[in-house]
Amino acid sequence: MRLGSANFIAELPNAKENPVRARSALATVVGAALLTGTAACGGEAASEPGDKTIVLYSGRNEALVKPVLDKFAQQTGIEIQVRYGTTAQMAAQLAEEGDRSPAEAFLAQDAGALGAVNKKGLFAALPAEVTAKVPAKYRARDGKWVGVTARSRVLVYNPNLVAKEDLPASVFDLTDPKWKGKVAIAPTNASFQAFVTAVRVQHGEQKAKEYFAGLKANDVQIRENNIAIVEDVDAGKVPVGLVNHYYLGEIAKERGTTPEKLTAKLHFFPDGDSGAMVNVSGIGVLNRSGADPDVRTLVDYLLGAEAQTYFAQQTYEYPIVAGAPAPAYVPPLDELKVPAIDLNDLGTLEASIALIKATGLTP
Repeated sequence: MRLGSANFIAELPNAKENPVRARSALATVVGAALLTGTAACGGEAASEPGDKTIVLYSGRNEALVKPVLDKFAQQTGIEIQVRYGTTAQMAAQLAEEGDRSPAEAFLAQDAGALGAVNKKGLFAALPAEVTAKVPAKYRARDGKWVGVTARSRVLVYNPNLVAKEDLPASVFDLTDPKWKGKVAIAPTNASFQAFVTAVRVQHGEQKAKEYFAGLKANDVQIRENNIAIVEDVDAGKVPVGLVNHYYLGEIAKERGTTPEKLTAKLHFFPDGDSGAMVNVSGIGVLNRSGADPDVRTLVDYLLGAEAQTYFAQQTYEYPIVAGAPAPAYVPPLDELKVPAIDLNDLGTLEASIALIKATGLTP
């Protein structure tokens, strides 16, 4: 079973019946593969500019983005040939292929991977009228990638086990002995790895190493993925866990209810704490397709009202283009007190994985 296969999701247990778990299983398998150096991909045929075909490398899960890509294809007549994997896997593949890559665009789960590919000189500059749709903090300084959606790091907690007034003011408080054995993380998940990168960037390698080693020493509870964390917190099996905000919405949708009716609640760290970082999913266009009108049409669509509304209502992410409604169960994006982290500085995934291994959070 190839990790780069477009059919990989379908091969996972209950993928068709349960896309949330399929997505989570994919993140776990490939996250673990990255930590052990075993991920691999295959090849695709390149398309020609303006031929109504786009080769897209997607680090976003098929179950989540295929509906919106299908709608784009139906409306425009442009076929999208998608290779699915994880963001880190697709970024590594692009780096390996370089200018030989058949990819015309890269849809990524986080800014760090977009930055890593951009550092290789593989992205074309996007037109100013495209980048202007996205706030400056959610796009590349040089205009070579733009965010599509935003996602906030949060602490999910069970109010039957932890009173709201006892929640930590900082993510760094979780190494305190009073939290011993009470905190769940998913170290093979891409969102946790991006969080590690953010801590390294904001506070330096030494403090980051001390913090994550401190979590390990405090008997942090390891879970396979964020879905498992939220479910265990909701069931009272563990008091708190570090996840992205949208998993609460996805689990509620899976159960046929609303986030407000779940036992689990979200705690947004205050005062610009590192635990409140906001990352983006986003897209970059490969050099050879910078002037391709089909690719430009795709980028415009993803930044348009229809796609932005889809992501807010169906995957519970924050839209970042003005005019689209935000998920109802979270604070408005512009009200979040986020840390002073430039998303352009998150392109060092390999060093974060090395730190995760070094601190014993994974074998």
